[in-house]
Amino acid sequence: MNDKLFETELSREYPFQGKIFDVAVCKAQLPDGTEVRRDVVCHSGGVCVLPIDEDGMVTMVRQYRYGVGCVTLEIPAGKLEAGEDPLEAIKRELSEETGCTADEIIPLHMDYSSPAILSEVIYIYLARGLHGGKQHLDEDEFLEIERYHLSELVDMVMAGEITDGKTQIAILKAARMIENAKGNF
Repeated sequence: MNDKLFETELSREYPFQGKIFDVAVCKAQLPDGTEVRRDVVCHSGGVCVLPIDEDGMVTMVRQYRYGVGCVTLEIPAGKLEAGEDPLEAIKRELSEETGCTADEIIPLHMDYSSPAILSEVIYIYLARGLHGGKQHLDEDEFLEIERYHLSELVDMVMAGEITDGKTQIAILKAARMIENAKGNF
């Protein structure tokens, strides 16, 4: 760790505690000794998965996202429960949102979506060897399943048609991984 950049937390209070996240108001000391206020949205983390079949078709979900007020196209995703293993969470979310199970789940990336203000870590996976099943959504979850070829999704990311960051990362990283594998994937 670079001590010249590290900030030391002096205190932390939680003026808001919600269902999905809490807000912490912290006092921190900068490397030069100055004290500052830091506001942090505290979140238990999340998982997401790019489910791809042997023909290169990816199962996506389309759903309304209240925070941005619009419908988005994303890979299946969900919230980690406190202390939950990300791999177990991704198996749960894949099954809930798509009805699928997978023979193989490959870690792709770990993402800090907004590290200046948000503690959330998102674990991104790729799933292969898919087996269909029946969706079993949460009671407050409404989404539609759509399928696209991975190459089409890459084009959609590059054209700005897919705006969700975790989905963009997963699509581009999976495409590069498969390209580098040259048929051995």
